Amino acid sequence: MRTVAADDPLSALDVPGRGPVCLIFAEDETDVVATAQHHAALGFDHVLLFYKGQIAEAMGGLPNLTVIPRPVPNRLTAIELLNSLMGKLSGRWVCYLFNSEYLFYPYMKTRGVADLAGFMEEERRQAIFTYVIDLYAQDLEQYPDAVDRQSAHFDGSGYYGFQRFSGPEALDRQYDIFGGLGWRYEEFIPWERRRIDRIAFFRAIDGLRLDENLHLNEPEMNTISCPWHNNVTIALMSFRVAKSLKRNPGSMFDIESFMWRQSVKFDWTPEQLLEHGLIEAGQWF
Repeated sequence: MRTVAADDPLSALDVPGRGPVCLIFAEDETDVVATAQHHAALGFDHVLLFYKGQIAEAMGGLPNLTVIPRPVPNRLTAIELLNSLMGKLSGRWVCYLFNSEYLFYPYMKTRGVADLAGFMEEERRQAIFTYVIDLYAQDLEQYPDAVDRQSAHFDGSGYYGFQRFSGPEALDRQYDIFGGLGWRYEEFIPWERRRIDRIAFFRAIDGLRLDENLHLNEPEMNTISCPWHNNVTIALMSFRVAKSLKRNPGSMFDIESFMWRQSVKFDWTPEQLLEHGLIEAGQWF
């Protein structure tokens, strides 16, 4: 692990290697170490952690980790930081996420992220459609911020999608996906924040930009698959919505439990997500 100086410009940041890079934006202290460890183990050439907090001793054992002491108070700040690095990372595959989010993809027990990126390039794809699946603790009295990896559950049903439009025009192979806690607790979540689709893993290009709706300015990179067959899709298993609902004074007292009849205990394997149709292997066998 290394730490850069807080006042160093991002333009001077050295990102070793040529393979995939993971950017983790830490909005708070929750699960920062676990998030860094999970992604450092997936085969990323380098993990960039934007985190202005105390560095845990456990992170010192991650040689491919660089800590950048920049605060990330909100999503817009994360977008600005990502866009500012797009030119420097041009040509490399980039995954971006927040603390307490965990990347899962088909065959990840035996294939690293470089294998995933390489296959997608063979498929003539430069981005991977991502579902952000809400996780939540089973017992909110014991875990009042709704974060507990040991008892984590997700919704086994309740997901749906709509064709995405630009004005009256339907956008080819682009969809807005909904479900999870944003569907069940929509009265507490603004409409524009209820989508669970994201392009979280893509090939950086100089001039590529992510907007505040988490859409890329290259339309083809926002599509779910190529025109001729289905492609791999991936998931970010995320505590962020549950954590927000239990920390927001407008909702925290109205939610005694996130558990319902369709809650499924997460076993932290991609096979479970494949079985529930939450990720897809496409043509990758």
